[in-house]
Amino acid sequence: MGLVVLAAGCFMLSMTSTALGVVGHLAPTTVVTVGYAMFQTANNTAVMADVSTDQRGVTPGMLNLSRNLGLLTGTCVMGAVFALASATADVTTARPEAVASGVRITFAVGALLIVVALMAAAGGRALSRRTAGDRGGGAPLGRDQRIV
Repeated sequence: MGLVVLAAGCFMLSMTSTALGVVGHLAPTTVVTVGYAMFQTANNTAVMADVSTDQRGVTPGMLNLSRNLGLLTGTCVMGAVFALASATADVTTARPEAVASGVRITFAVGALLIVVALMAAAGGRALSRRTAGDRGGGAPLGRDQRIV
């Protein structure tokens, strides 16, 4: 649900008119923030739910590392998208219309990436259910049984 709200906020930002001013930007940004908070909480819970006690220190560390790498990579990639979308060599001298266009396109790309993540999550969940069904409803395997 968090990713859906996050995608909705990004789509809203990609369609916001500059005529709406600060309020037109703050409302969708609030939606993005709420969606991110919902996603992060649920994601952390899902990742940590099945972690054994001897992995309770390593797993959150890896989760934080992957999140930080994603944030850094995303910042670089989306900065490049903005630079290309605004079609200007120097953003400090860019016309307001070029900056607004760059912001809209950047958030549209972000929303599309979130939709791709949602589809991947849905596909993984469907695959997981199908695999559990193939094993007889997800019953635990015996010591001498293997999944092929």
